[in-house]
Amino acid sequence: AGIPVVQGIVAEVRQSTQLMLTQLIQQLRINIQLPACLRVIGYLRCMDVFTEAELRITFLQARDFWLRSILAAVPDDDPYVHITKTIEACRVHLFDIVTQYRAIFADEEPLVLPLGKDPFNESAIFHGWVLQKVSQFLLVLERDLQRGVGNRLDSVLGQCMYFGLSFSRVGADFRGQLVPIFQRVVLLAFKKAMQEATDQFQEEMNSYTLISAPALLGSAISVPMPSAQPGTLQPPLVLLDFPPLAHLLNNILMAFNDLRLCCPVALAPVVAALLENVLSQGVKIILAFHRAEAAAFSSQEQELFVQFCTAFLEDLVPYLNRCLQLLFPLAQIAQILGVPAARVHTYGGLACVDEETIQELLGSVLPKKETTLPLAEKGLALQLPLDLGLSGSEQEEADPSRAVSAPSAAEKSPLPEDAWPPSGVSTTA
Repeated sequence: AGIPVVQGIVAEVRQSTQLMLTQLIQQLRINIQLPACLRVIGYLRCMDVFTEAELRITFLQARDFWLRSILAAVPDDDPYVHITKTIEACRVHLFDIVTQYRAIFADEEPLVLPLGKDPFNESAIFHGWVLQKVSQFLLVLERDLQRGVGNRLDSVLGQCMYFGLSFSRVGADFRGQLVPIFQRVVLLAFKKAMQEATDQFQEEMNSYTLISAPALLGSAISVPMPSAQPGTLQPPLVLLDFPPLAHLLNNILMAFNDLRLCCPVALAPVVAALLENVLSQGVKIILAFHRAEAAAFSSQEQELFVQFCTAFLEDLVPYLNRCLQLLFPLAQIAQILGVPAARVHTYGGLACVDEETIQELLGSVLPKKETTLPLAEKGLALQLPLDLGLSGSEQEEADPSRAVSAPSAAEKSPLPEDAWPPSGVSTTA
């Protein structure tokens, strides 16, 4: 050991070994195919510098370096382009790495461990690495989705589901972890859209003036209704007479169209609650407008304001409820709950707005509607024939509010002409 020549040879051998080791590991950090991987790992095993666990870790670290270099080269300017290219790169190259690893390293655990062998599960190294890669991908996915991918959310969802499905072949199906991510992104976008719709409605009502529109004064020219395609809803045209309501509906429908691209049924009660909150805020804005302007209302403006509120309650709110039922069909909700569709309403407002609550909020500024009562309840005599051909007991048991046919009564007992009810009063209640 003290001979200088021998020491020099040993040093050169160590340097050559280290250089060979570095070059072999460097080959694993480039785009290398399976046959080359097998040769490199064979050389590393012959060098006997790593244990089996260390060799697996070295292989995964080198291949991970190559994968990260590919992902780092993906342009990050456009969130949609970045996430789609990331999905494609991960799906192709990550699957290649998994295939190479499984071909090189056998993860079959022996039934009985050799005497003195440490009971270390080497397959856990690979599973931990795959879990780390999937977690990193999910973080990138959520970040890009929060940055916004426009109206292409359904395309991203489809590609992610295909990615997860392909990984199910290697026992790493992560599609279940995609659902909460897309739900959070969809809900956040819908909340933002609802807030923007409320703010715009507030701004328009601050500068809105009730103007006598011909359509509201009885001299309107009938507007032909556009033909609606089957399965579609036609927005109420009466809202065109009130621009703030028309813009509010338009903004909500835009949010619905974005939601329709990726519409998880689990969000049905949350979406309904957010929509009801927007309508409640709209009622408060209308009430504030009434408090500020009511003192200066003319009779014509008061009539227009009543029609404004009526359009809000009787046209806007029911139409939005029907839109919710198209987004979240009752049959689909009933199937998930495992109950008949007729019983879905017993679970509360899962996919509908409580119209009565909205009406109660706005009822203070609307005139009381006259309840239409039957003529008998109004105290008006029906002036029915005195003799209907019934016996005394039968006449006492007869229900005066029940409809009586004049011809049948005439057949039983002819009546003089002056015994018939006066014109304009029906013989039926």
